[in-house]
Amino acid sequence: MQKVFTSFQSLIKVTYFWKENYVFLREFKYFWGIAVLAIIFSFLGAIFEGAALAVINSFLQVLTSPEKTSINLGIDWLNVWIFGSKSNISDRLSRLGFLVVLLAWLRSTFAYLGPVYAKLTDASFADRMRKSMFEQLISLSLSYYSQTRSGDLVNSLNNEIATIQRGFGAASAFAIRGSTLIVYIVAMFLISWQLSIVSLGLFTMLSVMISSFVIRVREASFPVSQAGADFTSTGIELISAMRTIQTSSTQNFERTRFYSISEKVKKALFKLNKAVDLIRPLAEAISTTILICVIVTAYNIFVVSGQLQPASLLTFMFILFRMMPLVEQVNGLRVEIGSYGGSIAKIKEVLSTEDKVYLKDGDLEFTSLKNSIDFFAVDFSYDALDKPVLHDINLSIKRGQTTALVGTSGAGKTTLADLVPRLYDPTHGVVFIDGVDLKELRISSLRRKMAIVSQNTFIFNASVRYNIAYGVENVSEDLLIEAAKQANAFEFILDMPKGFDTVLGDRGVRLSGGQCQRIAIARALLRKPDILILDEATSALDSVTERLIQESLDQLSKGCTVIAIAHRLSTIVRADKVVVLEKGRIVEQGSYQELIERKGALWKYHQMQNSSVEIDS
Repeated sequence: MQKVFTSFQSLIKVTYFWKENYVFLREFKYFWGIAVLAIIFSFLGAIFEGAALAVINSFLQVLTSPEKTSINLGIDWLNVWIFGSKSNISDRLSRLGFLVVLLAWLRSTFAYLGPVYAKLTDASFADRMRKSMFEQLISLSLSYYSQTRSGDLVNSLNNEIATIQRGFGAASAFAIRGSTLIVYIVAMFLISWQLSIVSLGLFTMLSVMISSFVIRVREASFPVSQAGADFTSTGIELISAMRTIQTSSTQNFERTRFYSISEKVKKALFKLNKAVDLIRPLAEAISTTILICVIVTAYNIFVVSGQLQPASLLTFMFILFRMMPLVEQVNGLRVEIGSYGGSIAKIKEVLSTEDKVYLKDGDLEFTSLKNSIDFFAVDFSYDALDKPVLHDINLSIKRGQTTALVGTSGAGKTTLADLVPRLYDPTHGVVFIDGVDLKELRISSLRRKMAIVSQNTFIFNASVRYNIAYGVENVSEDLLIEAAKQANAFEFILDMPKGFDTVLGDRGVRLSGGQCQRIAIARALLRKPDILILDEATSALDSVTERLIQESLDQLSKGCTVIAIAHRLSTIVRADKVVVLEKGRIVEQGSYQELIERKGALWKYHQMQNSSVEIDS
């Protein structure tokens, strides 16, 4: 049995449908039981619907032709005791009427359970899609985010997944109604195969016509998805840049831009809805025409000639009347599913692994830095088509020492530092830690032993306590307070309305720049890092705040291997090694005093700062 299942699975996986929809179909392994129950309940609902139709046909036959046997299953006791084949008309009607009611209630029960479990399947599918998106986003290299708008990703994570959930619900409804339609078709053929062929032929022509509309709807869905992504990106950018907009007095410019994007969304939706809304009334009118034509033809040709009993025609009509709304719904669902093509393409694009850079995790656990971090012939570019940002970097950073990176804006200082925690991998060359290729180490174990304090500290919209203890488990109150004190943050935290429980707002809106930096330093202190990266941590601060931050950094740096990206040269005078970069290349390295005496690149920067012309590093 297992071999048969494995063979069937292998056959499925080579089909075009599987390959095209693999990113969605693979999620079913997490909730296949619920999906199977939804299918079983829907199928049972359809079966009882068909059984009810058979009994209704017999019921009508007893009413119109009581002398004829209504049902003969070939099992005597069933014919006699259940259907009352030897009973009088009144008894047969009562038995058949009871069976119709019983089957109707059974059908209704499963007609309820089927959609309920289908909805649960929809919710489970959306849950798995959100989790898959999350896993994808945290697995990608940062280079992906430098090339992708955050608004597009937020739109995919929120709006597009919600749209796909609706599409999945439409597909479930299509399957449920489709199974009922199949039962109706079988019942129609049992009554009259001639009428069934005519009816199905006409309805097939209607379906083919609808298919051309489905293609138009699918094509119209792509601009809607793109317009939604553009609108989300613009909205996020607008809210994030509100301070700049107001201080620059560019409200009119932004109003024009926002209105234009909103207009594009409106036009795209109108075009899509115009195509969708045309189909239902058209399908209803054609279906009604088909129904009337079939009934008139059936009576004049089959009933008048005696080929079809009036009861059978009534049952056939009953089936057609029940089928008509189902056919309309199925056609409507086909159109609806087609309208989600743009969202499906967006999600597949994000979840695709073919065109994205991933950081492959290593197997070795990193415990601590024992000797040095070494760069050998390292080149790096953010994209294969871009110019390299770093060229032939050869550098050794000794344990316990402070290495400062100096250079103009765009020299590659931050990029070089980002290679150490493996935010990126070198395009060429190797980075070693204690003689082990960085790629062989487990990324999580490496980053747990590091802390980064940058110029732009991210503050979560949560409490002070959460922000300081972020990423560190089971932090005691004493350790939290000690870290805050060492970071010179304790006093201003106590001045807040709820102290450590004060919520800091979106991106730390309630804090000054210096306070954000001290929260970040307290966060780094709690991690007790082996390796500390300071990315222009004191830039753009006033002299008093800079002094406080520098004191906090001195506390943080004790016992650490420090990589400091310097803005003010006065902060790196005591560094063990200074590395000067220009256009992605190391032009000189040595102690601060040695490089000043050489009167090379560092000496020029030194002269510029001493002349009160601050370099942008």
